[in-house]
Amino acid sequence: MEQSELGDSSSRNDEIVSIGAPARFDTLPEDCISMVIYRTSPRDACVVASVSKTVKSAAESDLVWEKFLPQDYTSLVPPRSVDFSSKKEMYMSLADDSVLIDDGKKSFWLEKGSGKKCYMLSAMDLNILWINRPLYWKWNTDPESKFEKVAELRHVCWFKIQGKISCGMLSKGTHYFVYLVFKRTSGGSVGFEDTPMEAQVGFVGKESSKSFVLLEPGRRGYRYSCVSRRPVYSEFRTRRPRAGVRGERATDGHVEEPKERGDGWSEVKLGNTYISDGGCDDDGDEIEFAIMEIRNSEKGQRKSGLIFQGIEIRPMKEGEEMVIAKSSNSDNI
Repeated sequence: MEQSELGDSSSRNDEIVSIGAPARFDTLPEDCISMVIYRTSPRDACVVASVSKTVKSAAESDLVWEKFLPQDYTSLVPPRSVDFSSKKEMYMSLADDSVLIDDGKKSFWLEKGSGKKCYMLSAMDLNILWINRPLYWKWNTDPESKFEKVAELRHVCWFKIQGKISCGMLSKGTHYFVYLVFKRTSGGSVGFEDTPMEAQVGFVGKESSKSFVLLEPGRRGYRYSCVSRRPVYSEFRTRRPRAGVRGERATDGHVEEPKERGDGWSEVKLGNTYISDGGCDDDGDEIEFAIMEIRNSEKGQRKSGLIFQGIEIRPMKEGEEMVIAKSSNSDNI
C-alpha cells in the first residue's frame, strides 16, 4: 500500500516536475511554435526569431505572416506581389513602401511593428473649397509627392479642406491620428500666421472632436487684407481661440503647430479617433475630418503659398495613449 502510494506520488511528482520545469520553446513541433507566434505581433515575431534556428523557421513561416497581413490584402497589394517569395517578404514590402490604391487617389501601407493599416488620402481625394477655380487653386506635380497631383494654393480668403474614409478600411481596436500633410511654396506662405484654424475629426452624423491648429508659426511679415486688397505690415502672434467660437471645447487654448516629417513635407495633427474591437456599427460608417478658417474672424484675410499633398491616417505609437486620454473631447475618441 505504501509502495503503491509512493509509486503514485512519484508518478504525480514526475508529472509536476515535467510541467513545472522550464522547457525549451524550440523543442515543440514547428507548427505549434508558429501558432503561438502568430498570436503575438510582427515585432515580437522578429525578436523571437533570434532564439534558435527552429524558432526562426517557425517565426518566418507563411502561417505566421499571413496572419499579420490584413484579411483583404489581396485587393490592396499590387500585381508584383506574385514575385514575393514569402508572406513575410510581402508584409515587409507593404511596411517599407506605400502602394497606390483607388486609382492613385489613396496610398496604403502597414505600420511595421503592429501591422495596423495606414492611409493617405491625396488632395485629389479631398473636398477643397474653390479647388476648381484656377484663380484660387492650381493642380501641380511635385517630385516629393506620392501622388500624381498636389493642390497648390494660389490665394483664397476663405479656406476649407474636408475628407472622409470608410471605417471598415481601418484596423479594429486601434486609436488613429489624423494629419494634414503640406509644405510651403518656394515663395513662402502668407495669411496663415494670424489666426488658428479649426480642425474636426469624428464619425459622420455624430459629434466630432474639435481642436485648433496653425499651419504656420507666428512671425513678423506682411498680411494681405481682402478688404483693402493691399499688404499690411504687422507682427503675427499665435492667438488663443476666442471663447465665442461656436462649438469650442479646447478650454486650455492649446493650438497644434506643424512639424517637419523628414520627407520634404510638414504635418499638423487634426485630431484622433478610435475604431473599437468590434469594428463599425455599420459597414457604411465613415470618419470625416476637416480643417477650416474660424468663421467669426474679424476680416477675410488672403491666404496663399502652401502645397497640400493630402491627409494621413495612421495608428497611435507607443507612449501616445496618454495624449489621447487627456485631449479627448468626444464620445468617439
